[in-house]
Amino acid sequence: MAARLDYYEVLEVSKTASADEIKKSYRKLAMKYHPDRNQGDKEAEAKFKDINQAYDVLKDEQKRAAYDKFGHAAFEGGAGGPGGFDFSNFDFGGFGGGLGDIFEQMFGDKMGGRRGGQPNSGNDVQAYIEITLEEAFTGTQKDIRVKSRVACQECSGTGSKSGSDGVQTCPSCHGAGKVRVQQGFFIVERSCPSCHGAGRTIKDPCSVCRGEGTVEQERVVSVQIPAGIENGMRVRKSGDGDAGANGMPAGDLYVHVSVKEHSLFQRDGANMYCRIPLRMAQAALGSEIDVPVIDGSRVRMKIPSGTQTGARFCLRGKGFTVLHSSARGDMYVDVAVETPQHLTKRQRELLEEFEKEAGEDAKHSPEHASWFQRIQNFFTGT
Repeated sequence: MAARLDYYEVLEVSKTASADEIKKSYRKLAMKYHPDRNQGDKEAEAKFKDINQAYDVLKDEQKRAAYDKFGHAAFEGGAGGPGGFDFSNFDFGGFGGGLGDIFEQMFGDKMGGRRGGQPNSGNDVQAYIEITLEEAFTGTQKDIRVKSRVACQECSGTGSKSGSDGVQTCPSCHGAGKVRVQQGFFIVERSCPSCHGAGRTIKDPCSVCRGEGTVEQERVVSVQIPAGIENGMRVRKSGDGDAGANGMPAGDLYVHVSVKEHSLFQRDGANMYCRIPLRMAQAALGSEIDVPVIDGSRVRMKIPSGTQTGARFCLRGKGFTVLHSSARGDMYVDVAVETPQHLTKRQRELLEEFEKEAGEDAKHSPEHASWFQRIQNFFTGT
């Protein structure tokens, strides 16, 4: 069996090369080995095919990530690749599905891939934002700065100096952006090597965008964060990703939301938890305390006499907002009885007097009495 090509060696770049370095090397090599410049040279023709095959993988961050991890096994139809990926489980749609469809099923939009498998459509863009727990409760609107590709103003997004007149349908794929090739027992689709999936060729590339039709630009995007959003969720803004070349649809913007920890509250879905320390006398005698609520209000809560550490009280409907709903969860208050410290002489005397009077009476400390009874049973074997 012939040795597998190392795509990085084919494109004469290192494994840490940036996307721009890969593209620059590809263009240089493609021009050098193009069949039109090497007519009749079978070796140059084979080299040209290898170059396009390598670039088709390394230019796409999803395919490149899979290649770096699994090598050529990631693209073998019907073969189980490393890490448990079995490509035979994917539906080829009557042998018409392409490798791009396989990656879409594998990774979806988690890696910021292209939308809907449309050739040359814009990439999805990922952004990150941190909000407070209060903002997550009420919902909020945030302006964030995003770097994305927008339509080139110089050529109106056509990629050509002469506008739409300089753009022609690719003769190899007839505008489809994909070509069908035999791969083992399967016929699969892949990006057209002549137009690289664009479906069009440009005779006179724009000097600003170099024929891509888009340029990178930083812009401010307003994002609406819905009430009830949870830490780790993301908000999608359709069409706010990278602009598609040659008028193709733009990608989407995915804003990943991180919620800051709160000094008073912990959240579990729609329920809230709050730990409140009680003085020993409050717990023993009973009392009423003000409990804060995430909406900024307060609730007067009664503490029964004899309350112990670990007791939990429920405030119905005082929890967190339920996402896309007017409902709210519950709030649970956990109490902890605090042992007094740094006693004055008089306080110590009072406690000693109380301890002397209470003695071993089980009605004052039933759990304490029960524990000592279990100890006695343990040593006596009863």
